[in-house]
This record gives sequence, C-alpha cells and structure tokens, in this order.
Amino acid sequence: MSETARYKYPLKLPASLKETATRLAKEDGVSLNHWIATAVAQKVGAVESAQALFDRRAAKAHPGAWTRYLDAAPNTVPVDGDELPED
Repeated sequence: MSETARYKYPLKLPASLKETATRLAKEDGVSLNHWIATAVAQKVGAVESAQALFDRRAAKAHPGAWTRYLDAAPNTVPVDGDELPED
C-alpha cells in the first residue's frame, strides 16, 4: 500500500477510548481520523523497531555461549518454593 492510498475501515472503539482520543485530537489541533492514523503509525513503528532490535541481537548471538554461565552455577538444592513440580 502506498502512503497516499486511503482505505476505509469501520473502527469500533469503546466510548471512553473514543472520547479520550477525540479530546487528545482536539488538543493537538487535528481531526480524530488524523490522530488515530498517527497513533497507529507510531505503534507500527515501535513494534517494527523492537523486532529489528531483537533480530540484530539474535544475529550476534553465539549458540551455546550462555552455557558457560550454567556450568559456573553451583549444583545445589533449590531454595524452598523454587523446586520443579513432580509429574
């Protein structure tokens, strides 16, 4: 979808959320439609940015490198309440 193409979507919001969004749009001096579109764009950007960050971090990971931390941990009995459940 190009940035100039527009699509209609029947959005159903709880009344309280619509009232708050309407108030915030008015405070920003924009239409409710513009405010909601901007809010959705911000959320999409945040999710995509987070995914890109996770992907970059995963690409740098060395499988099995974390096992050195487990190997260094003492082999002790778990503290009370931290035991694995018995099957």
